[in-house]
Amino acid sequence: MKKFQEPPFKQNAIALGFTLGVHAIAIVGLLFLGLSKPPEQPKKLTTVLIKPEDLPPPMAKPVEQETTAENQAEEILSPVVDNTQPENLPITPPTPTAQQLADAKQKTEQQQVKLAEQKKKVEEETAQAKQAEERQKQAEAQAQKQRADEEVKRKIEQAAKDKAAADKAAKDKAAADKASKDKAAADKASKDKAAADKASKDKAAADKASKDKAAADKASKDKAAADKAAKDKAAADKAAKDKAAADKASKDKAAADKAAKDKAAADKASKDKAAADKASKDKAAADKAARDKAAADKASKDKADAERAEADAKAAAAKKAEQEAAQKKADAKKVASTAIQDFRRKIDRAWHVPQGTSGKKVTVRFTLSDSGAVLSKVITKSSGDDALDASILAAIDAAAPYPMPDDPDARREARTASPTFIAK
Repeated sequence: MKKFQEPPFKQNAIALGFTLGVHAIAIVGLLFLGLSKPPEQPKKLTTVLIKPEDLPPPMAKPVEQETTAENQAEEILSPVVDNTQPENLPITPPTPTAQQLADAKQKTEQQQVKLAEQKKKVEEETAQAKQAEERQKQAEAQAQKQRADEEVKRKIEQAAKDKAAADKAAKDKAAADKASKDKAAADKASKDKAAADKASKDKAAADKASKDKAAADKASKDKAAADKAAKDKAAADKAAKDKAAADKASKDKAAADKAAKDKAAADKASKDKAAADKASKDKAAADKAARDKAAADKASKDKADAERAEADAKAAAAKKAEQEAAQKKADAKKVASTAIQDFRRKIDRAWHVPQGTSGKKVTVRFTLSDSGAVLSKVITKSSGDDALDASILAAIDAAAPYPMPDDPDARREARTASPTFIAK
């Protein structure tokens, strides 16, 4: 039986087509591995057995060899692959480890430059093949080339679709992870901001309350100091006026006493002169009677002088005692006034003024014991508000006992007081 031999250009076209197909698949695979993220963990590899019919159809060889091919007589048989032989059976590679995958990825990255050169070479060979196809006039070669191009394009498009799907899944997962992290970060930032805002508001409120309290305390202390200074000045002014009045009264009395003494002396001199004149006139008549009378007058005068001196001494002693008593009374009143002012301040501190009574006045008279206990208290001038009147009476009791002066007269003066209170 005669065997038909295919032309050499036909065999070369098959080899060239097979080479182009393998290169195209390798380039697509390497690009997919280089552009996609490295596998997170090793996955099971699947071995695909490529059948002869799955290979791309052979490419046409340039026309320049047509004449030579027709004259050849030697028979060349196409290679036949026996898939039943052990050496031709597909080998299932073992599952790669993470290190092997990393090494493969590194090798892939290192071979990208070589792949670019190979791709360029393939493109040049493809261009040459296309030029040969253009010169190929046979319809079968043109149809085979078209089928080969469509098959390569289909596989490239399928690989691109697979890579796009993998990229989209990775992007979707990354977007979901980022959205989850962004939401958690936003929630934490919102909570942190709310906590910081609350802490800031609480601190501002505490600072304001502290400042307000300090300002109120200072205002209260300043007012109390001003009130005390005003009261002390009023008491000092009154004491000065009282002393000036007492000094004037003392001087007026001394002047009156001196005038009385001068008048008495003048009267006495006048009487003495009259007596002397009368004695001179009567002397001639009765010297003895005059001498007796003179002796009697002298005795009478001596007695009168003694009585007058005694009276003057008593008057001076009485005046001194009166002045001392007046001074002592004034001192006692001053001490009592100071004590009553202290009582009033103590009552003001214990006084809980009812709401809505600011500006109202109430006068109360109270009597204390020598130890400072309250013996009696009575409203002498009501404020018109029963609650306010009752509150000042309660404050008087609450402030007891009161510190009484040590001096008996001052203590006696301070036992009774009638102050007027103004609600604030």
